[in-house]
Amino acid sequence: MRLANCAAPMARDLRPWALCRQLRAREVHHSGGTRETPAPCSTSSALSGTRRGASPRRRVFALNASSGEATRPVDEKKAGVQQGLACPGITRESFTKVYKFGGSSVADAERMRQVAKIVCLFENEAPVVVLSAMGKTTNNLIIAGEQAVLCRASEVKELEPLRKIRELHEATLAELEVDQETCDDVMALLDELTMLLVGLSLLKDLTPRSLDSLVSFGERLSTRIFSGYLRRQGVPSVQHDAFEMGIKTTDQFTNGDVLYEESVENVRANLRRAWAASDLKFECPDGKEEVRVVPVVTGFLGQGEKTGAITTLGRGGSDLTATFIGMALGIDEVVVWKDVDGVMTTDPRVVPDAKPIPLLTVEEATELAYFGATVLHPQSMQPLLEKQRGVGGSIPGGCDDLRVRVKNSYNTGAPGSVICAGDRNMEETVLTSIVLKSGVNMLDIVSTRMLGQYGFLAKVFSIFEDLQISVDVVATSEVSVSVTLDISKIWARDLDAEELLKLEKSFDGLATVKLRTNRTIISLIGNANRNNEALGRTFAVLTRLGVNPEMISKGAFKNNVALIVPEEVGDMCLRELHREFFP
Repeated sequence: MRLANCAAPMARDLRPWALCRQLRAREVHHSGGTRETPAPCSTSSALSGTRRGASPRRRVFALNASSGEATRPVDEKKAGVQQGLACPGITRESFTKVYKFGGSSVADAERMRQVAKIVCLFENEAPVVVLSAMGKTTNNLIIAGEQAVLCRASEVKELEPLRKIRELHEATLAELEVDQETCDDVMALLDELTMLLVGLSLLKDLTPRSLDSLVSFGERLSTRIFSGYLRRQGVPSVQHDAFEMGIKTTDQFTNGDVLYEESVENVRANLRRAWAASDLKFECPDGKEEVRVVPVVTGFLGQGEKTGAITTLGRGGSDLTATFIGMALGIDEVVVWKDVDGVMTTDPRVVPDAKPIPLLTVEEATELAYFGATVLHPQSMQPLLEKQRGVGGSIPGGCDDLRVRVKNSYNTGAPGSVICAGDRNMEETVLTSIVLKSGVNMLDIVSTRMLGQYGFLAKVFSIFEDLQISVDVVATSEVSVSVTLDISKIWARDLDAEELLKLEKSFDGLATVKLRTNRTIISLIGNANRNNEALGRTFAVLTRLGVNPEMISKGAFKNNVALIVPEEVGDMCLRELHREFFP
């Protein structure tokens, strides 16, 4: 199938990089009309904000969300954001950054245009781009798979979620006017997706392995479209599937763990080949000509070590893909582009005056991610620690440290939040952030068998392992254990009533259990040396509100204290606690 609106390759000037990167002189606007865009500009244009021979000091440029034009430059040093280690050895002979964009950033054609402008905005960077699936595509793929096993094969093509997926990607292809080869690749993938769903319908079974193969289509489609769009704009680009690029994982489908030692050299070699294979040149400020290509890589995906099958890294795993690539290439900074101004002091949807946090440690970011802050995937911090302990070896010209910067794709001038390995000065800090995690189930397990016995907790947690239920928070006493249960067993699906009943029955003869549903975890993340002060002020606020925590647990890093309260008072507690600690 060929789309009528897919354009033939466009003639373009490929001499300097600045000429390669600018958007077309005329661009089809999302409303159907046309608008003028800036004509091709040299490296001394207003977009760069600098002149030849100007100071190489890093500057960030604001991008107007409505027009896409570069505006006021922001000096990050004056903004108070720690820069981390400089890496003078990294030149344009290697990639300098990893940019990761989530599903909302590439939700439709207009958002992809904006992402392309961001990729081209920073003239001194040579990025690797990691993308998630477009918008709600992953959810629609899961629903399509579930519906396929319940319908006849002849009915698969009429499934509503499949129709939505096709319409979104076909409309994006047409609106972005990518080349015919890209259109053909995407349409072939959509046909392959339909055939997979037909197969699931015939087998009447959706296994974890099949589910991973199914959801992989989201990233495989988005990266092909975006890479094609970059080429359409004159930016040399090549698309990579992470599972073919060499990211090896365990064979634990739907939640594979990256095998670092096995994967680092694979990724490094493949991306270096992509760099070397490009014969496109651009002119540097010093007059030299160098090669640049923008790889666009599927996030979230890997390849099983033994099976060779497609695996996924769990929800939000694209963040992990980005930080892993940064570690493998010896890059100093991974930029995760979101729709907020960085990692916030709390959820801005509940507390509108939440503030961005300029600098966090890996431990703080991990706790924030795990206990409900959706800005980053919890496992995405692991490559920073792996890099710190020397995994992947030293890379000539590369950085020995890796940091993550969270920035706002709607406000590129904001400095964002920097996450780095190591310690930071927290003398003036009581709390870094307050995080809310709602919809939690709490289980109280009581047994006198705990007194003076060994192995009791092993039996308790073996039950959770058998039922594949994750535990968030644990608190113990002499005769009881209280735990909160992660509602997202797999793919953020809630534990249903039947599973909870089975869990309770599993403790028959071992302990008495009491299940409490609709609970909220309030996590206080901050300075371990000022925990007493934080707890004192917290309990004063809760006492004033008449709220009595049902469970309290302190994290192993000593920088996190978790309180469990009824869900109906969670938002109220969050607002008052934020007012107390972040006035």
